[in-house]
Amino acid sequence: MAIIMVGGFGIVIAVNLFMATLAVGGFSGVVVKNSYVASQQFNGWLEQTEAQKALGWDIAVSRADNGTVSVTMQDVPQTADLTAIARRPLGEPDRREIVLTGDSVAGFRSMKPLPEGRWLLRISVTDGEDEWRSESELQ
Repeated sequence: MAIIMVGGFGIVIAVNLFMATLAVGGFSGVVVKNSYVASQQFNGWLEQTEAQKALGWDIAVSRADNGTVSVTMQDVPQTADLTAIARRPLGEPDRREIVLTGDSVAGFRSMKPLPEGRWLLRISVTDGEDEWRSESELQ
């Protein structure tokens, strides 16, 4: 009976340690540094989202076979500036600033290919005081 109990608890502990190692290893960082401060800013974030929706801008992100990223815009002024940052959502932390060339009419394309795998692309478009942000998943 003692061997069965020690063996059973040993299996449970081993599985828990293995799963905890996987969970910690797959987490790439902190979402917010201080959740209380973030909760105080929540209503401001909602107002920014409503202002962003009122602009009526839209962006589509895709990835070509050669790994380059292309961004097409709809109803975005030609004077708008575009910035993009790609980061890995899981696993080893990897963050890259994407340099895009082109214009808001013909679309933008990255200069260098993005390595294979899953990426989150955070795009920011600004035109004067108007700002539009989006996060798209690329595979």
